[in-house]
Order: sequence, then C-alpha cells, then structure tokens
Amino acid sequence: MFDWTRIRLSAGDTMQAAIEVLDREAVKIALVVDDTDRLLGTITDGDIRRALLKRLGMDTCVMQVMNANPVSAGTDASRGAVFLQMRRRNLLHMPIVDGASRMVDMKMLQDHLFGEKFANPVLLMAGGFGKRLRPLTDNIPKPLLPMGDKPILEVILEQCVAAGFYNFVISTHYKAEMVREHFRDGSRWGVNVQYAHETTPLGTAGALGLLPENLPELPILVVNGDLVTTVDLDCLLNFHTEQGGVATVCVKEYDYQVPFGVIESDGSRVAAITEKPTFKYFVSAGMYVLEPQAIAAVRNRGYLDMPDFLAECIADQKGVSMFPIHEKWQDIGRINEYEDALKLTGT
Repeated sequence: MFDWTRIRLSAGDTMQAAIEVLDREAVKIALVVDDTDRLLGTITDGDIRRALLKRLGMDTCVMQVMNANPVSAGTDASRGAVFLQMRRRNLLHMPIVDGASRMVDMKMLQDHLFGEKFANPVLLMAGGFGKRLRPLTDNIPKPLLPMGDKPILEVILEQCVAAGFYNFVISTHYKAEMVREHFRDGSRWGVNVQYAHETTPLGTAGALGLLPENLPELPILVVNGDLVTTVDLDCLLNFHTEQGGVATVCVKEYDYQVPFGVIESDGSRVAAITEKPTFKYFVSAGMYVLEPQAIAAVRNRGYLDMPDFLAECIADQKGVSMFPIHEKWQDIGRINEYEDALKLTGT
C-alpha cells in the first residue's frame, strides 16, 4: 500500500511546498487535507503550470491552486472497479476515502499498468555550429561537449528514454559524422535512432521538413540539443494533449532589470520615475510538442526558424499553447552558460 501521507499538504501550505512534494515523490500528485485528513483537493503538475501561467507566485496558498473537486472512490470499491474507472476517466491517481471523505489510501494507475512507453517521435536538434562556444567547438559539435562522462546530447537522450520514449531522429549538419558515430542506430540504449541531415543550414526549424516519412502519426517532441533540464516530459506530453492545439512551446520565466531609472511621461511632463525596475517575461525554453499536420505543412520547405514557424501556426489560428517550466533548466549558448550547466548537474 502506498503511504499517501508522503504527499499530504495542509490547507495553509504554499505552491512552493506543493512543488517540493511533486519533485520529491514520483507519483505526480499532492493531496490537500484538513486537520482530520478530510480530502479538500488535489494538486498535479498541470495545476502548477496553470497557476504559473496566471502569474501566481510561489507563496500562493494551495487552496487557490488545487482542484477542489477531485474524483475519488469509496473504501467499498473493488480494486478492479477503481482501475476501470481510472482508465475510463484517463486518471493516473485515485484517492480512496471513507464515508466522511477522509483519506484512507491512494491508488495509482502505474500499479496496474507500469512501464508505459511512448511511440511519439523525438527530434533532437544537433546541427548548430556552436560559434559562441569557440574554441570549445572548433573540433567537436556542441551537442557532444562533455557533461560529466557523457555528451550533452546523450544526457538529453537518456532523459527521454527514462521517460518512455524510444523513437528518435537527430538533425545534423556541423560535424555530422561525429554525431552519427556516437549514436549510430540507438541500439546501445535500446531505442531507434534515425537522422535528418541538413546539407546546408536550414534554421532552427528547417529540420522539421526533413523528418523521415515512416514516423508514427503522433505528436512530436522537439528538443534543442544544447540544454539541460529536469522537466517532466510525461507531463509535457499530457499537457499538449489537453490543450488540443497544433503546438506547445515550453517557456521559462525570465527577469530583466533595467539598470537605470525609468521615466513615465505625459507629453513633456514626467509622470513617474521607477528606479531600476524588473520586468518579467516568458521566454522560449527550446522544447516543443508539434502535431504531425503542422509539420506536414513545412515538408521540404527549406530554411525556416522556429519563431516564424510558430507565428504561422498562430496566424492560421491553429492553436499554440505554452508550458511553463518550474524545474531546473539551463540553455548552453556561451561558455559561461556551459559552466553554469556543469554546476547545475554537479559535474
């Protein structure tokens, strides 16, 4: 029996506390209960992401973030009936409560069906020159720079494998033969690896037009080959499905402090002065989920950057969502960022 008290939160806890529970425990849910263990609500990764999109801070009370009407089952429900209901409702978890709605147990779909695999293709973008990382990239492509005892791209691939993905395409250009030699057909990791080679640079999205035609007709996970993150890929894929659009963009909150006093004016008069204000933005985090029909529209198109591709999707009103990342994340574009990534991973 799973010890549900490991994921217990009180009504006065904060969103930060909920994130700590979700990160610490691998069950992807937290339970909000009162002093008598009566179930008040549940918090999942999706609830956290929606709260972040609303700009709610980490000190926000869990009562504002939780699902106050979670599906639960009574103690008299059979194990088979519980799991059947979970499958029909597409639920990963089911709280078991007594007649007074007090928590008794927690059932999880993984107890019934574990080892889930995703046939969704994963495109790892590994064709860049890494010019800002020279001289480190003079003789080696950026995705093969060491991250401890493994290249960056291998760390990313193994993260995807651990999440259940097994169909990979690696886009190549600069020193492509070194990338191919390292990953080959993927059998070393028990997965399938194919390649999309750019004979000339095609931009940050051009490789989408070179994807093999034998891939499953499923949403495609696209990951830049120069980032380190602990984002939950399972949650990302589920979020994309729930949104129902053609594209989901992973985003990270970025703070920018203006190093001067900012003037607000009314004509020639000064209306207000704010000393060194900080502005918050969501920036692209280099990870995407794309529907096959969106990719089909750019097959063999040639040069294409990801912002332009997404702008076309938005203009066509096809639905583009954003998935906020609260986990560790580091882009590796410059030498100092590479050093930060090494520190982040403890290597």
